Amino acid sequence: MVNSFFSKFTPKEPKFFPLLKAMVDVIKAATDIMIEFVEKGNHENAAEYYKKIKEEERKGDALSNKIFDELNKTFITPFDREDINNLATHLDDVTDYINSAAKRIFLYNPKVLPSSAKELVLLIKEGSLMLEKAVDELDVLKKNAKNIKEYCYELHVIENKADDVYEHFLIDLFENARDGVELIKQKEIMYELEKATDAAEHVGKIIKTIIVKYA
Repeated sequence: MVNSFFSKFTPKEPKFFPLLKAMVDVIKAATDIMIEFVEKGNHENAAEYYKKIKEEERKGDALSNKIFDELNKTFITPFDREDINNLATHLDDVTDYINSAAKRIFLYNPKVLPSSAKELVLLIKEGSLMLEKAVDELDVLKKNAKNIKEYCYELHVIENKADDVYEHFLIDLFENARDGVELIKQKEIMYELEKATDAAEHVGKIIKTIIVKYA
């Protein structure tokens, strides 16, 4: 355990913070590409947009695996190993859901994306900025616990907004859609985008758990 007697006198390995920050950078990059995808994507360029997002998703996987490997090699970690692993896993989940949405746009080739798709992607962008702020300050947790709690709260607010967008989308879809195939395409794409905001909020919950333990 990090809280053990001996850990109090042993330097804690700081290498995990740059790796976690790099994972947030991947989320931000994937989100920026997705914003452009929902704004300018079409049948001709969908494969290229998906390829770019897939590249970011692979970077995220590599970073997550690197953190797992480092946890197995590091004697003293800044937080519990389980917390660091959970943090990396759920940061990776955010990118995975963005990639999954992009894959469905590419494969399903919907006739049109609902305007609410852009609303969700912009909320994912907001969430990525809150994740960036929270993760950037983890290495000075005791000094900035109040700020980090605020960032986590904002992730919760953003997720609630995304829930509202998704629910209104579903209401409109089932009331007005006339093409059953297009209905399924749009619903699955929007579901993956909404899940990205869920994953970001879950990262906030993990960070709040770390605050309770260490701040």
